[in-house]
Amino acid sequence: MLDQRLLDILACPICKTAVEYDEQNQKIVCSKCGRKYPVKDNIPIMLESEAEKS
Repeated sequence: MLDQRLLDILACPICKTAVEYDEQNQKIVCSKCGRKYPVKDNIPIMLESEAEKS
């Protein structure tokens, strides 16, 4: 589980919009562009090259 304080300050590096945590799939999901960033060992990998586009 990611710390809520961390989630509160994270934003999509592409469109600068707030993100949400999909705990079941271990992904950070952008609420605007829909990109999904992996979370590995409780560390969000917020790199464009790592993002899945939906």
